[in-house]
Amino acid sequence: MKNMDKTMDLQLFATQVTTQDSLTAEMKTFYDMALIDEAGAQLVHDQFGQKRPIPANGGKTIEFRKFSPLPKATTPLTEGVTPDGNQLNVSTVTATVNQYGDYIVQSDVLELTAVDNTILEAAKLLGRQAGATLDTVVRNTLHTGTNVTYCPKKAEDGTETEVTSRAQLDETAQLTVDVVNQVVAKLRAQNAPTIDGKYVAIIHPYVAYDLMRDPEWINAHQYANAEALYEGEIGEIGGVRFVQTTEAKVYAGEGCPDGLAVFGSLFFGDGAYGVTEIQGGGLETIVKQKGSAGTADPLDQRSSVGWKALKTAELLIPNYLVRVESCSKRFSATTQAN
Repeated sequence: MKNMDKTMDLQLFATQVTTQDSLTAEMKTFYDMALIDEAGAQLVHDQFGQKRPIPANGGKTIEFRKFSPLPKATTPLTEGVTPDGNQLNVSTVTATVNQYGDYIVQSDVLELTAVDNTILEAAKLLGRQAGATLDTVVRNTLHTGTNVTYCPKKAEDGTETEVTSRAQLDETAQLTVDVVNQVVAKLRAQNAPTIDGKYVAIIHPYVAYDLMRDPEWINAHQYANAEALYEGEIGEIGGVRFVQTTEAKVYAGEGCPDGLAVFGSLFFGDGAYGVTEIQGGGLETIVKQKGSAGTADPLDQRSSVGWKALKTAELLIPNYLVRVESCSKRFSATTQAN
């Protein structure tokens, strides 16, 4: 009986912390951070964008500002004569902020009988969902860019055939070190700045499988500074640090080669795109107590935990981002679009 009393005490505690009235500021912060931490692990595309806060009562449109580079000053100065000088050329890119969200309803029976703190578990599940949702919003925007490179087809004798559209790809058109070097040259020729001295690429694990078989590949754990890794980073090659995620874009169906999925890998430099921050109002955890719905919940049977977020992303300098489309001999025939 003593053990039963202890169990009931624990269950009552679990029930109490699910109610809005009993959530102290510390508890609410804990649940908020639990959701944001879980969401953060999924925000692979989001982590490289220029972050912009969402101001309170700032409307639904956010403005990203960019500065045009100055031309070369090749005219020699004349002694004693002050030149005309130059001025900043500022242009703006605007994007509409949209709201996303979801929630889980819990019954009082579940709360009374569950061994675990179900609110925390729900917050973790919702956090992963929020992260995947918000990261997809960013990813889909980045894939609207028109700066595209298609991997060439390769015959058994090594002869390459140029590909100029997605539909022309086949299973031999895989991402190779040579294609990586071509894309790096393209970014450098377009004066795309690096991120901490390297470009970054976001790729699907199936693309990573093909690329990592190359002898020039350097695993992330072999870096001189292996601790300073990006979320999802697996290694580098040709001056590019590679980040893998299952959320990397996969195309299938219309516009693709018959029966084959096409993988979209993103290569970019610093300042290519901007995103809104999840902190400071961008992502919020919402916990509702049993009975908070009034007559809609007359027996205090339902509580809920949910999230909502404001999010947008925008390409700022399209030339700083290259989408590379490829297939995989081993995986394209069985992979679904995402």
